[in-house]
Amino acid sequence: MPPTIAIIAAGAMGAGVAQRLTANGVTVLTSLAGRSAASAKRAAAAGMRDADDPTLAEADFVLSILPPGDAVALAQRLAPALAAAKRKTIYVDCNAVSPPTAQAVADIIAPTGCGFVDAGIIGPPPKPGSTNTKIYASGPRAQELATLNDFGLIVRPLEGPLTAASALKMSYAGITKGLTALGTAMMLAATRGGSAEALQAELADSQRDLLTYFERAVPGMYGKAYRWVAELDEIAAFVGHDRPESAMLSAAARLYEDIAADVAGDKREIAVLDRFLKR
Repeated sequence: MPPTIAIIAAGAMGAGVAQRLTANGVTVLTSLAGRSAASAKRAAAAGMRDADDPTLAEADFVLSILPPGDAVALAQRLAPALAAAKRKTIYVDCNAVSPPTAQAVADIIAPTGCGFVDAGIIGPPPKPGSTNTKIYASGPRAQELATLNDFGLIVRPLEGPLTAASALKMSYAGITKGLTALGTAMMLAATRGGSAEALQAELADSQRDLLTYFERAVPGMYGKAYRWVAELDEIAAFVGHDRPESAMLSAAARLYEDIAADVAGDKREIAVLDRFLKR
């Protein structure tokens, strides 16, 4: 019997995961309370059904897939419904948060009597036929989440502490999003310094693979930069604020703040980056 899954919210990733599940016969619930028309449209396209919090709490699994800054607030919001539910779900925090934040969510869920799984999603929103998106899961109930491998997802349980999945997500995202931030910063600096054409030519000659990565990753970041701010701050906390590299990751968060403001504003820096990348 296919399970019933609650996914909050119907963003690009949440709707992508939902679409993969509904295509495999799973009933997927969500909450559209306070959500935009675009979210409602994504939810409908993915086959998600709107439900109130008590109904969400009765699902077999509740998957929290949100911007990282909203992870704790959602757990706090759902805790009363989870505590009141006769049937105890497994709450799965899939957000890009540091292990201490994941533990804070687990601590909110524990008094409700529900299970908890820490999870980290690596890859883009799932597409039909693609195997690029994996959900790493940790904690004593992680093997139960792996049952969703039978319904179109790729779930990989991890050995280790409860928050091992968040530690993996932070490490992986710190590399990929940190590298994208570094490339963005130096393209802008080279342009200000009058050496953009020379840098682009040298990368094409001696670092072709790296330039190819930037050609894909930097434009792909424009619409996501606002969401990456909190994620990079979480990664900086994960590294440890007593470590010098934490400042590097915090600086990347501030860069993404600037890019997000530029996207919403006059797009001057976006134009500079596009010229560098010959878009």
